[in-house]
Amino acid sequence: MFWNKQKKTGNNLTNNLTNNLTNKTNNTNNNSKNMMLPENSYLQFTSDLKICRILNGMWQVSGGHGRINSKTAIESMFEYVDAGFTTWDLADHYGPAEDFIGEFRRQLIATGGEEAVNKIQAFTKWVPRPGKMTKALVEENINISLRRMDVKTLDLMQFHWWEYGDSNYLDALKYMAELQTEGKIKHLALTNFDTEHLQIITDAGIKIVSNQVQFSLVDRRPQVNMIKFCQEHDIKLFTYGTICGGLLSEKYLGKPEPKSLEINTTSLRKYKQMIDAWGGWGLFQELLTTLKNIANKHQVSITNVAVNYILNQPSVGGVIVGTRLGIAEHLQDNGQVFSFNLDAEDVKKIDAISQQSRDLYQLIGDCGDEYRR
Repeated sequence: MFWNKQKKTGNNLTNNLTNNLTNKTNNTNNNSKNMMLPENSYLQFTSDLKICRILNGMWQVSGGHGRINSKTAIESMFEYVDAGFTTWDLADHYGPAEDFIGEFRRQLIATGGEEAVNKIQAFTKWVPRPGKMTKALVEENINISLRRMDVKTLDLMQFHWWEYGDSNYLDALKYMAELQTEGKIKHLALTNFDTEHLQIITDAGIKIVSNQVQFSLVDRRPQVNMIKFCQEHDIKLFTYGTICGGLLSEKYLGKPEPKSLEINTTSLRKYKQMIDAWGGWGLFQELLTTLKNIANKHQVSITNVAVNYILNQPSVGGVIVGTRLGIAEHLQDNGQVFSFNLDAEDVKKIDAISQQSRDLYQLIGDCGDEYRR
């Protein structure tokens, strides 16, 4: 199992950050100063939510990616928004992620007013243990997220369920739909649901606006069934693992297969396993070499090419790129994703490598099945 099961807990971040309100507008990282993302970097996701198509993924603050300093993390969040990266992806079980959003919102309001805070979007998740669902239980957990994030309404609640054999997930979603009607949730979404169960939910009359799935040049499983269903039902995909935890980058080009001690974050371990299943380090080096040649042609990075390819797949609304807040920032590089277009020859060369790989759909199953084996 890759997924980190963790019960939702709140923590009082505010007490640790009350002195962190000054000089925010002058605290922008040099790499993001005066940086402007082009209009094509944004998507009118719903009638009331315009998002950045590169979402700031906050899984990395949950542990396993290096120690996160809360004060530095909040300062870094200002840098992301100043650079135009306004959309955050998080979850109830990503350590202090929801609390970071709450504190960040308070500081945004203190420095820029309601207008400033209205320019950001924060998409959280609820990942309950399977079992009987009541409206009181569902509402209690939604209220925890509302309090931690310091919002009256959740922009997007992305629901995950562990056991398909337990059909209580439909009750949970129906109660969430009621809370949506009551104004506590703007939009309902899913995380790591396969096509079969996405259809069951849709057939039950529950309006789903997005599904978050793993999708990359290594893992193309959404292309088998998921994309077609999403096109037919006006559902967007938010993709993660698109840069394989950083493995799809110049850092690993021409390098020997890393030893286990070098795979020292949760992301690297997860996606190295995926590469091994896909075709191994040798084929991965062929992919990196091909991507590097294409990157040189467009004067961008390997990571840019990998993200750009997935962003241009049907139904993909955005790509989630992990943020190791205060540890490593790639704002300038991420902004280059929207500066070029892959041509038919580029796509042909990339697809030729993929055609040599193993079929992960046959090996693992549909989207999200790696979490239910």
